[in-house]
Amino acid sequence: MGKKKYTLEDLSKIPQIYLPTISHSKDKVAFYWDKTGILELYVLDLETKELKQVSHGECPRAIRAGFVWTRDDENLVFAKDKAGDENHNLIKINIESRGIKQLTNTPEHQDYPADTSPDGKYIAMPSTRKGQLNIFRLNIKTKEVIQLTNHKNPAWGGCVWNPKNDWIAYSVNETKNLQNNDVWIVKSDGSERKKIISIKVGSLDYVVEWSKDGKSLAFITNANVVYQPGVYNFHTEDIQLLGEAKYDEYARSFTKDGERLVCLRNHEAVISPVVYNLKTGNCDVLDFPVGVAEGAKLALNDKCLIVTLNTPTSPSSLVAYNFEKKKIETLIEPQYGKIDPSFFVKDEYIKYKSFDGLEIAAVLYKPKEIVTGEKFPALVMVHGGPSSQYFRNFNMFGQILANEGYILLLPNIRGSIGYGKEFEDMNLMDWGGGDLEDVAAGANYLKTLPYIDKNKIGVFGGSYGGYMTFLQVTKKPELWNAACAWIGISHLKTMYKRSKPHFKYFLRMNMGDPEKNSELWEDRSALNFAENVQCPLLMVHGVHDPRCPVEESRQFRDKLIELGKKEGEDFEYVEFGEEGHGAYTDMSMRTRSFKVILDFFNRKLK
Repeated sequence: MGKKKYTLEDLSKIPQIYLPTISHSKDKVAFYWDKTGILELYVLDLETKELKQVSHGECPRAIRAGFVWTRDDENLVFAKDKAGDENHNLIKINIESRGIKQLTNTPEHQDYPADTSPDGKYIAMPSTRKGQLNIFRLNIKTKEVIQLTNHKNPAWGGCVWNPKNDWIAYSVNETKNLQNNDVWIVKSDGSERKKIISIKVGSLDYVVEWSKDGKSLAFITNANVVYQPGVYNFHTEDIQLLGEAKYDEYARSFTKDGERLVCLRNHEAVISPVVYNLKTGNCDVLDFPVGVAEGAKLALNDKCLIVTLNTPTSPSSLVAYNFEKKKIETLIEPQYGKIDPSFFVKDEYIKYKSFDGLEIAAVLYKPKEIVTGEKFPALVMVHGGPSSQYFRNFNMFGQILANEGYILLLPNIRGSIGYGKEFEDMNLMDWGGGDLEDVAAGANYLKTLPYIDKNKIGVFGGSYGGYMTFLQVTKKPELWNAACAWIGISHLKTMYKRSKPHFKYFLRMNMGDPEKNSELWEDRSALNFAENVQCPLLMVHGVHDPRCPVEESRQFRDKLIELGKKEGEDFEYVEFGEEGHGAYTDMSMRTRSFKVILDFFNRKLK
């Protein structure tokens, strides 16, 4: 391999586009973009192609919530926290004047903008201001807030107003089965609420969108072997599930006449749009390249579909799929900065066997030119979630590490989405069990490759990936030559005690009751096995992390010191003071994190 061609800064500062959101008039799209070096809100007129930067420094540094248009399409309402604590306030910004107005002030709680009412007066707002995450109604003019629901369990997974202005659809679980979620509606004044969709007890049903006439509601469910899009008819109360349950598919957008439904299909780590005819059930697969399409909302009288698109060798662009011409038209080209687009390496989509014969899909990155006999250090990077997934999209860290002379394996271990319900459910009540073995099997797979230095293999990951890294170095210490736990979890019970109510629900949903299942929780907590650490370990954490609190890394550090390990020799520890649960969407913060992690592995594996 020749000398690296670009610096880490060159590659980490490639701009990204996030959360394309269509206006109510369907002729504009707003989105976050960091082309100036920080996240800003932009609006693109889809007819004139005029691009306008709306914000100038007012946006959050890292995205943990979306934004909505007001019904007159004159304003955007976004969520902004402080230093990554995810205690969001809602901010309204006028698109023309750029005037700012703060709508909520809850420094200890989380407010999320979900949808604006058709009469333009209110915002439907999931919030933790009364403890559990529930649905509230915010008066945009007076800032008055009233609580609409009071569920014991979190109301998450969608919240949308119907066209007649009288009902809000949302998702919540009121059963004892924590693997259950149903679709409910609540009167816009909170006077009545009722469950309307429950495919079966134990299925996760999430609301997506009302049809324009208000007669139908799109949702998704995993009642069968995969996630399927569905449509609920309010007149007949009939439910139509779409597709043949071969792929995970997610409903996204009705056509104006309510006769078709745009969905996103997730198959073999590729996401692409499909369109279902609701009368015939037929599916039209749109011609998209291998990559990831996100957003998928119809615009300009259903003439086009707006998505962000990125591929393994092309960072995010904003595109419109023209239905008449049956082709993709680029609205905003990928931004490369100093980078020659031909520089990027192609990914490899591979599969390997785990300890029990289960097939694990993974994405592999490696340097572009490998000379026969050349050996490289390798890294296994575990994703967060655990209900998440690595895709065949533009992976910035994959490109950086390939440029630096590493092999990178990104495994979709059991518990990942995209491979069916059975696969996703495999690590329920088993965090740190089969998934631990899947990661270990990834290391063993790497050792079979002729260009891998078998004595230079590391593991790292963030959030759940950080949790898994802690477990790897304590339960599989012989496998690893270096490791980095990034915003990780070292002890499940201590994390539970420090978590907000909806995060506690998530933990119970995945690992059961912490007291009834105490033995399991303790066995799957790396802090209890810290004495087994053999390889150099880096811990990186944001001080204001509300999901995996910084104390999770601090207590592991303190345990290592108690065991006689020396900071700077046996392990390294880094805290970021103005950061929360990672900050990939902030250019300077991701660059800083990448630098710390890469510097560590360069010193330990090269």
